[in-house]
Amino acid sequence: MTSTLRLIWPQWQGAGTSSVRELAPEFPFDVARRGYAVGSAVLAAVLPAHDGPTAAVPVAMDDTGLALRDGIEAKDVVVTQLGEALAVIREHDPERIVTLGGECAVSVAPFASLAARYGDDLAIVWIDSHPDLGTPASDYPGFHAMALGALTGHGDREVLGLLPATVPAARVAVAGLHAWNEQEHGNLDAWGVHDFAPADLRTTSQPLLDWLAGTGCSKVALHFDVGTIDSNEIVLGLGAEADGLTGAQARRVVADLSAAADVVGLTIAEFIPRQVMHLRQLLAGFPLLG
Repeated sequence: MTSTLRLIWPQWQGAGTSSVRELAPEFPFDVARRGYAVGSAVLAAVLPAHDGPTAAVPVAMDDTGLALRDGIEAKDVVVTQLGEALAVIREHDPERIVTLGGECAVSVAPFASLAARYGDDLAIVWIDSHPDLGTPASDYPGFHAMALGALTGHGDREVLGLLPATVPAARVAVAGLHAWNEQEHGNLDAWGVHDFAPADLRTTSQPLLDWLAGTGCSKVALHFDVGTIDSNEIVLGLGAEADGLTGAQARRVVADLSAAADVVGLTIAEFIPRQVMHLRQLLAGFPLLG
C-alpha cells in the first residue's frame, strides 16, 4: 500500500498585513490575520477521516518573527515553519501528501518534497485566481504571493536553500488565473509558466489536459486556493474575486486531472471561515468556556 500523509499546516504569517486589513475589515486585525489557522482546523474537522498518518506543522500563534526582512514580511517565522514542515515530511517519507492550510505558502514544502521524490515525472497545477509568482523584489511582501515563484526556483536564496527540489516552469500551470499585478504577470511571461483563464475551462478541461499530456508527466500535485471560486457564488477565501471558476467547474477540472494522472499532492489553501470566526467572537467571554 502507498502512504499518504495528511499534513495540517495552519500557517497564517505568509499573508501580508496590508491585504488582511483591506480584505477582512469586519474583524479585529489580530483575529483576521489568524483566520487561516481557523480555516485549517475547520477543514481537519469536516473532511472525511484519514486512515493513514496525520501530522501537524508547529505554527506560532503569537507575534514572534513578524518583521519585514529581505523583502518578505514575517520572514523569520515563515522560514522556521518551512523548515519544520520539511522535517515532518522527511520523518514520514510519504508517497502522497494532502495539506490542509493555511495560506498558499503551505504548498511549498510538500510540493518541493514530492518534486525531489518524483523528479521529471511531476507536474504542478496551481488552481488559483492569482499566479503567486511574486518575489522579494515585488511590491507586495506577503510570502503566500511568492509560493509558486519559490517552487519554480525563483526568489529568496534562504528559502530556496531549504527546498529539496524545485519544478521547471514548463511543468507548471496556473488554472483559473484572472487576477494579478503587473509584476506577477511579468514573471509569468518571463519564466514561462503556463496559464489558463476561467474562460478557457468553462465548458471543458481539455486545454489543461492537453498541456498536462504535453509535459509527459504521469504524476501531478494540485494546489487549490478556495478563493478561486467565483465570489458571485460564494466567498471562501480572504478576498472576493468575481468571475472565477464556479464550484462545479472546479470540481470537474480536479476530477478530469485525477483521471488523467496520478495525483500525489493536494493542498487546500486560503480558507477563511467567516461564520465560524464571527461565532468565535460572539462566544468570547461566555462563562464555562475557558
